[in-house]
Amino acid sequence: MEAVHTPRIGIIGTGAIGGFYGMLLARAGLDVHFLLRSEFTAVTEHGLQLHSAVHGELTLNPVQAYASAEDMPPCNWLLVGAKTTSNAELAPAILRAAAPGAKVLLLQNGLDVEDGLRDLLPDSLHLLGGLCFICVHRAGPGVIEHQALGAVNLGYHSGPAAQDESQRQAIVEEGAALFRKAGIGSQAMANLQQARWQKLVWNVPYNGLSVLLNASTTPLMADADSRELIQALMREVVQGALACGHSMPDGYAEHLFKVTESMPDYWPSMYHDYRHKRALELSAIYAAPLAAARAAGCELPKMEALYQALSFIDRHNG
Repeated sequence: MEAVHTPRIGIIGTGAIGGFYGMLLARAGLDVHFLLRSEFTAVTEHGLQLHSAVHGELTLNPVQAYASAEDMPPCNWLLVGAKTTSNAELAPAILRAAAPGAKVLLLQNGLDVEDGLRDLLPDSLHLLGGLCFICVHRAGPGVIEHQALGAVNLGYHSGPAAQDESQRQAIVEEGAALFRKAGIGSQAMANLQQARWQKLVWNVPYNGLSVLLNASTTPLMADADSRELIQALMREVVQGALACGHSMPDGYAEHLFKVTESMPDYWPSMYHDYRHKRALELSAIYAAPLAAARAAGCELPKMEALYQALSFIDRHNG
């Protein structure tokens, strides 16, 4: 197995998220291997292309690309960029591509996304969660559009280091250092659940309303009624987090609201899933936090109504 300072990194799900972070890690000189399915031929022929407002025009070619996880070398780090709706299907690929004692990092939105996958992985693998603060989408086979931001924060979920705080911290810091080497802001998080609730403060209103109202962030922020609804949903998420015992920084929702006002116009990932008739990530972003809040005696009526409307849309979206 390679030394810790020269890990082999595997990307499971080379879409917008996996492709973006994998490209920057590879350009930083790290040994990165990409698992692709439908886009394998396009990427092996033309490479990965990134059109970034932050990093400029980048191309990675050749790409260490694989159509099957069985063909990948054993990886010390596995970055899962696929949607939460396919986690159960990804377990066999993770098992085939993982080196002994590998660290599996889920770069996904939502609450409790690690729990279901944990049951499908051996206890010997470390499982971490990663929260991506980024405006990025896939524009075509092997083509990624990046509009703004890019930081990714990491927290330990479970595995061999679960009872050893210093080892957990070392593993999370190791992962954050890989991203920082690639010029990506990254921090270690002591409480993964708390961090996931914080990310939901943005994801709950903007992802769902982009689908329900057929609107990107700029028109959503320009209309008085949608602004009021966004803020009300943000307050509910904060309320749910507090009921579940997770504190929020003072003025956190207000901060995210102001940050969104200064962002370039952005269509959230759930809108792209809706437009391309893919399953929406409703379980992780809505059902799980609603259930957690309800178990803590807290009802979130606006979020519940948004979830019900999105569920109807999802069922009738082919």
